[in-house]
This record gives sequence, structure tokens and C-alpha cells, in this order.
Amino acid sequence: MLHIKLLLGIIWMCVDVHSKSLMFQPLDCADIYNDSTKTSGVYLIYPAGPTSGRYVYCDMHTDGGKWTVFQRRMDDTVNFYRGWDQYKNGFGHAGGEYWLGLETVHLLTLKKNYELRVDLEDFERKKVYAKYTSFGISPMAINAELDGYKLHVSGFEDGGAGDSLSYHSGSKFSTFDKDQDSYEGNCALSYVGAYWYNTCYSSNPNGIYTWGTDSQLGVTWRSWKSFNSVKGISMMIRPLNLV
Repeated sequence: MLHIKLLLGIIWMCVDVHSKSLMFQPLDCADIYNDSTKTSGVYLIYPAGPTSGRYVYCDMHTDGGKWTVFQRRMDDTVNFYRGWDQYKNGFGHAGGEYWLGLETVHLLTLKKNYELRVDLEDFERKKVYAKYTSFGISPMAINAELDGYKLHVSGFEDGGAGDSLSYHSGSKFSTFDKDQDSYEGNCALSYVGAYWYNTCYSSNPNGIYTWGTDSQLGVTWRSWKSFNSVKGISMMIRPLNLV
């Protein structure tokens, strides 16, 4: 009889844990931080309900943590010269280099007001950042794709990197197979990348990984390194007024 009671207790405990996991569907890394963990790593978020689970990297340490990383370059293990559908839906692996997806980030910015932090590292291991107090991707649009997944960013704060993003605010996203920039040519095709190109760029984080060389095609943040490619870059967002 005692063994049966113990078995029933274990079963009910497992059911309870499972039901709690089903009920807890974090929108972003800030929700995960507040509910359960303060350890950086890969987690599952739900930007649009229970069937929308996406794996992301959560930075739980930098500047108070709670950051949802949506873009990361670090070692050239993932090809970032891709077409529209892949930038819309995402690619790569959250534990390494990846792009979360324009539609996912748009869904996040529909539901909360976010700030953006861009962390950069050069090949001498020097690290700097740029921070923006307001960030969104077509945050007021019901159909963000028709709106071009337009970038909205403001409120620059300098962490040594300088401002190479404000120039792109108001621009639509462009890929080699969907040209939406303000240039007479195709910036994504010319600079072998994909981005919120204007005419054409002040930063090019999705360009070719050129291992520190001086190249207009590289992974660049011009206010810091001009056209010298950086070693690492990550773009991450966090809801405002959390720290």
C-alpha cells in the first residue's frame, strides 16, 4: 500500500510539473529570467502562442541580463548570404551563429517596448557596444512583411562603438532577391549581405566574414572600425524599464 501511495505521489508530481511547463510560455528572455533562471544559454520562447516556440540565446549577464539575442556572428560557421525567406523565418543555431527571423522579432516588438544593444569584438579581443533606448521592426504594422520589416531605432547611447545604426532607421530590410533599399542598385547584392540598407550602409553585420581585413564586403561597424571586419557581433533586445 505504501509503495502504491509513493507511486501515485510521483505521478501527480510529474503531472503538476508538466502542467506548469505548459502554462509557462515565455515571450522573451526577460520572462525566463524573471520566472526561473539567471543563467545564459539557449531557451525556448513563444512569440505568438503555444505553437510558436523558437529557440533563442538568452544573455542573462550583460548589463543586468534579460537580453534576447536575435543576431550573432562569431566564427564564420554559418553562411549569412541568404535570401528573403530565410531572413524572414530565421536560420542557424541559437547556440552559435544565427539569425532569429524578422517575423519573430516583429511579433516581439508588437507586444512590448524594447531597447537594443549591439555588442562588438575585434580580433585583438577589444569589446565595445552601442545601445539604443527604442527599437522595433514595423512595430505598428499588422502585416510587417508588406511594410518591409522596417527598422525603427532611436536613443543612441555610446559604449565605445559609436553610432552606425541610426542611419538605417526607417529603412526596409533588403536581401539579394528582394531589393527594398533607397539605392538605385541592390545594396544586398553589391555588399554580399542582407540588412536594413539605406544607400547603402553605415553598418553591415550580415556581410562576409573577412577575418579582420579591410573590406567593404565585411562584417563592419564603420563608426568603430571603418571597413575593417570585426570578429564578433551580437544584436539583442530587452523590454524597457526592467533594470
